[in-house]
Amino acid sequence: MENLFGKTLDELTLVASEAGLPRFVGRQMADWLYRKGVNDVSEMTNISAAGRSALAERYSVGRSAPIHQRVSADGTVKYLFNPSVEAVYIPDADRGTLCLSSQSGCRMGCAFCATGRMGLFVNLSAGEILNQFASLPEFESLTNIVYMGMGEPLDNLDEVLRSLEILTAPWGYGWSPTRITVSTAGVVPALERFLAGSRVHLAVSLHNPFPAERAEIMPIERAYPIEKIVEMIRRHDFSHQRRVSFEYIVLSGLNDSPRHVAGLARLLNGLSCRINLIRFHRIPGSPFFSPPLAEVERFRDALVRKGLRTTIRASRGEDIEAACGLLSGELRIDSAGVVSPSPPPAAAG
Repeated sequence: MENLFGKTLDELTLVASEAGLPRFVGRQMADWLYRKGVNDVSEMTNISAAGRSALAERYSVGRSAPIHQRVSADGTVKYLFNPSVEAVYIPDADRGTLCLSSQSGCRMGCAFCATGRMGLFVNLSAGEILNQFASLPEFESLTNIVYMGMGEPLDNLDEVLRSLEILTAPWGYGWSPTRITVSTAGVVPALERFLAGSRVHLAVSLHNPFPAERAEIMPIERAYPIEKIVEMIRRHDFSHQRRVSFEYIVLSGLNDSPRHVAGLARLLNGLSCRINLIRFHRIPGSPFFSPPLAEVERFRDALVRKGLRTTIRASRGEDIEAACGLLSGELRIDSAGVVSPSPPPAAAG
């Protein structure tokens, strides 16, 4: 049976027409799915009984609750959804941020990321992406969404754009694009489409300003150089409250020297952006370490002196493997719906 949840207004209108119903029923379905949050076609009570029956023969709503959760000492909650995908809820004073996933696993292979060690299992549909949002127990307290969980969003661009349309459209959830950020390692052909096809914020995984060194930890550099990514961003209009930021995991002795400060200043010179410094979270078998906080602060201050707006991102949920780079599918769901520990990802190298 096909799911209605995750379909755009145009797609729902086509569903209505194919079921022999008036086209306006598509908008009614969108209202029930995204505004009223129904879980069954039978609940769409302003559609005729015959119409609901015709829809129910072929379609279900397709929302599902999380199957498992872990709660951090700092209040962060990691949820497991089917199909074996993790999402993280991060409460912080008057903010509630959802870090959601666009894939189960990832094929980018970044050396500092546990998800990258898994390889790619499956691209998520728009409905599976949005289900992490709509079925979250803390749904009512959400203020921000970041596509920074499992997967490379621009490696699944069609479904990500579809999910963003539903999140921001008046007939959908009606969220402001300024409350949403999509992160990418820099899939250049898809980046052009993403910038043209959405108005949400962009975060680029940078981690080293020098191509050869970046390629050692981010294989994507060999196909899509960071200099080309920055050049594309410079050509794009980031006015109208749209922001671009660069994510930078600080690796002790590898990317935190004065030479790297100078390299970042050259690469990002004149670009209106923010650098987010992130502490490296240790993963089994990794050769990398995070420098002490005082050294990260010195690195930040050196970047600020170069005119680069730089902040240090607070680490949340490390004790439940929910912090940046730690989502690794520690639990998996088999075809019978049984939750069990997954085998550990292979060590890098």
